[in-house]
Amino acid sequence: MTLKVEDLEDQSKFRELLRIPYDELLTFILDYLRRKSGLMIFFWCCCLVFIAVALNVRLNIAGYFPFKNILFHSMLGLIIFPILLIPVHESLHIIPYFLTGARNIRFGMDLKQYMFYVTAHRFVANRKQFSLVALTPFILTSASLLFMVLVLPGLWKWSLSLLLFVHATMCAGDFAMLNFYHVNKAKKIYTWDDADKKIAYFYEEL
Repeated sequence: MTLKVEDLEDQSKFRELLRIPYDELLTFILDYLRRKSGLMIFFWCCCLVFIAVALNVRLNIAGYFPFKNILFHSMLGLIIFPILLIPVHESLHIIPYFLTGARNIRFGMDLKQYMFYVTAHRFVANRKQFSLVALTPFILTSASLLFMVLVLPGLWKWSLSLLLFVHATMCAGDFAMLNFYHVNKAKKIYTWDDADKKIAYFYEEL
């Protein structure tokens, strides 16, 4: 059953669990990144594996490369490619939102918190829908980058393996939001955003 915001206002069936103004999202994210869970162990292990992949790639690339070329590809992987990847990452949030029924989808940023985000205005999402939206960029981008690291030659392996690690860290906010669900796994939670007021709401079904 597809719920609407008005349905969640029925206090006999739902209870507001949490509301987060967008300008307080960073505090929320840091809180749930620190909360221990199997999900967070998985996330941090992925980050460690990806940096290990990058170091292994660099140590095992055959051939001699001038320092300026190594520096150039290092900057590509650590700075330039991650910046270029931001709109791709956010677009990969849009696709599952649209497929699950959201239509008023908006892109935003908060440079004070160094955050970019996609939100679906007044679209009520359940745990499975939210998880799909949150995980799609991590899964698709990681798989694509791993494939390119395998098939591309020379220092492109190095720059793209660095990007693999940096992109994983860029997904920290997505995993923090998912960890909120994981910590509250005994509860049936729905969420919706008021993109005009810039507030995210979480409701528990009673």
